[in-house]
Amino acid sequence: MSVAITALISFNPAAAQVGGEQDNAEESQDSGQIVVTARRQSELLRDVPASVSVLTVEALENSGATTAEDFTQLTAGVTIVAGNTEAGDNQVNIRGLNGARDGENNVALVIDGVLKTNVAVLNQDHGELEQVEILKGPQGAIYGRNAAAGAIVITTKGPTDYLSGSARVGYATDKTITARALLSGPISDHAGFVVSGDFARSDGFLRNSFLPTTQNTTLYPGNTTDPASVNNYSGWNINGRLVLEPSDVTKIDTKVRYGERKGGAISFNAIFQIPFLADLLGPDFNIDANDHRFVFAPNIDPLNQQETLDASIKLETELGFADLSAYVAYNNNKNFFYADGTSGSFAFFNGESTCQTTSAALAGFPVESPFGIGGGANLPPYSPTSCDGTQYQQTDQEDISAEIRLAGGDSFLNWQAGVYYLHLDRRVCRNLGLDTGQGVIAQCFTTDPSNPTEALIDDDFKTDVYALFGSVNYEIQSGLTAGLALRYDIEKRDSSNNVPTDVRTRWVGNVLTGFPNGTATTPANYYLNPGLDPANNPSGVLADRSQTFKQLQPKLSISYRATDYLNLFANWGIGFKSGGFNNGGSAAVIDNFFNQQFNAGITIFDEFDKETSSAFEVGLKGSTPGNVVNYEIAGYYTDVTDMQFFGFFVGPFGLLRVVSNIDKVELYGVEASLAVKPNSWLTLIASGNITESEIKRNSARPNTVGNKSPYTADYTLNLGAEALVPVSDDTDILLKADYRLTGPTWFHTVQDNDVPNQFGLIGNFTNSQRDAFGILNLRVGINAERWSLAAFAQNVTNKKFLQEVIPAPEFGGSFVAPGSDRVIGVEAGFKF
Repeated sequence: MSVAITALISFNPAAAQVGGEQDNAEESQDSGQIVVTARRQSELLRDVPASVSVLTVEALENSGATTAEDFTQLTAGVTIVAGNTEAGDNQVNIRGLNGARDGENNVALVIDGVLKTNVAVLNQDHGELEQVEILKGPQGAIYGRNAAAGAIVITTKGPTDYLSGSARVGYATDKTITARALLSGPISDHAGFVVSGDFARSDGFLRNSFLPTTQNTTLYPGNTTDPASVNNYSGWNINGRLVLEPSDVTKIDTKVRYGERKGGAISFNAIFQIPFLADLLGPDFNIDANDHRFVFAPNIDPLNQQETLDASIKLETELGFADLSAYVAYNNNKNFFYADGTSGSFAFFNGESTCQTTSAALAGFPVESPFGIGGGANLPPYSPTSCDGTQYQQTDQEDISAEIRLAGGDSFLNWQAGVYYLHLDRRVCRNLGLDTGQGVIAQCFTTDPSNPTEALIDDDFKTDVYALFGSVNYEIQSGLTAGLALRYDIEKRDSSNNVPTDVRTRWVGNVLTGFPNGTATTPANYYLNPGLDPANNPSGVLADRSQTFKQLQPKLSISYRATDYLNLFANWGIGFKSGGFNNGGSAAVIDNFFNQQFNAGITIFDEFDKETSSAFEVGLKGSTPGNVVNYEIAGYYTDVTDMQFFGFFVGPFGLLRVVSNIDKVELYGVEASLAVKPNSWLTLIASGNITESEIKRNSARPNTVGNKSPYTADYTLNLGAEALVPVSDDTDILLKADYRLTGPTWFHTVQDNDVPNQFGLIGNFTNSQRDAFGILNLRVGINAERWSLAAFAQNVTNKKFLQEVIPAPEFGGSFVAPGSDRVIGVEAGFKF
């Protein structure tokens, strides 16, 4: 089977044939079949009764794919939103199931057999890759925590038997530089090592139109003047791996990884979606999000900084009756960003002298339509004035996990059983500060007069996870195999609040409970969090919280090899994501500022429930002799209970991010793929997905029943062609084209609904749907035995599209982020 086929097509093998690793390896070499670990054991891809897409090492090198964003865009039925707010902000959607921002992820990330525990590392570079497998459907029974929608299983390059190395460097549009290198080899007869590293930097494709101006240097003398501050980045990672084999049956695999990244944050504009104002003042007050003209002009030079340390040690050995695999892993991710605020429209900083000075000096400065500079409701979020304040957001997570697994069996039956434990500490804070023109203090809370905290949410979260799991696969008769996997999870969660109770605000008030905004002579004297206000919370305390979530996750599968060239399969499984806690005071904010003020009808709690899903899949896969043609088709149906969904609220309280539950969502669809290899050097592929979805019940927003599942594209289509034309014994010409079409997508439960807002008007969000868009990528190169040279173009036609649209319904608008512009570059590599 060719590299290009496996790069772009999901294969859904049917027959669960049980066999040893050596047998599989030998058959793989003879037939061109691919060995995967989709059931946590090495077996042929064709024998796995699950939907699995594979990127081999050759496919990864020929496509230039290095991160989850690259992998998912090559896979039908999978989409990703990555890095719009910050580098660790990633949402993967598989067949309509999406990870909720600020909640748990819905896709397990497994690297060299170790489950990663933090969604913030999902889209990071994890070293030199050997193979990537993307599994669709619930994988919790096999891979564990947060695998409700699927799993991304990555194998990195291990030590070689001789000293070897490789390096690649690239240069592309927007001063983008990439470099990576690897050194591998033996230390002794029983030990080997791998050291690898990567570096990347770019100016990004967005520019701040305010920073290069004389107004900036006059009003904010400490500011940078570099316009490349919106989505620029620089970062590096280093990976070390030591593999010991003290005996023929024992292996100890130790890994350490450290990385840093700095870059921009908040690559959003704000748009109004209020039909009444459009009729009165012009169409820009209800513009189609897809037609918005982006302008970035914040006075704060945004900064996102992420620091990651991972370490693990894994033991594999044979016990006679079974194989033992065990690991202990440690992860520490520190992440923060700061940027301009969104509070200018609420006027509570209007009495502050810097706000008055900058607003007067910048009157008429061009910002995103239909906003303008002039004070009051005319001020946009992220404006060049200081009137919208600052925002600082921090998410730190440190955790340790451990797993012990036994696996055994014979040619007819195999089994696995194990235990898993995780302890996790996380701190999350969101700080709205006063902008005095002196920048942002990178702290959760500060009384420094240059940037004092005016509103705050700040919580510590502790989680303990205990799980038992096991599986058995049995060949009932030749070609007919059935499997059962079970996992039982217990997640105990605790939360405590860090918001000071003895500190009051200077400017931010709450007139609804008798605290007007501050003036030049009279402070607002309000609580840092409305949840401390006795009018909302008679106790005046944000108390500690504790909850335990439990779930049994079964998975059943059956497969039948009808002929040597046709496989049939079906499976059913339960997906699970634990519930958790929103930041303390979230429910009080929503109720006080929205429900009591204008009867918004929103139900938000400080706790959100667990998400469960029941998923069915049935399909077939076939090929012609010699794998000249491969095809597959699969249908699926998923019923989701309490789907976790991210909500974004903007108001006089600043910013609020919460997770709510959508009571019932129905998802169903079909996927199909075709690959043709007419000769030894050419491969043509086509794969597609259609997903239908419907919200059946939603107590958080009852008027959204009947709408589609958020973040779910109506369809995806992948087309590709790859030619590896030999010009000598060790040199090929590479010609590669990939086209990805992504269908219309809603990003919120509110879609074509009328929604009242805090300005006393009615918003409608029909224009918040992202239009369908197609992206064409090309790559041309020369691949020799020891070196390679390639030129590439991503988004060749420079297609303008939206990366994400986040409605803030009670604000009367949406926050929109643009997709990537065209990138043209070159890359060179060598091996020894």
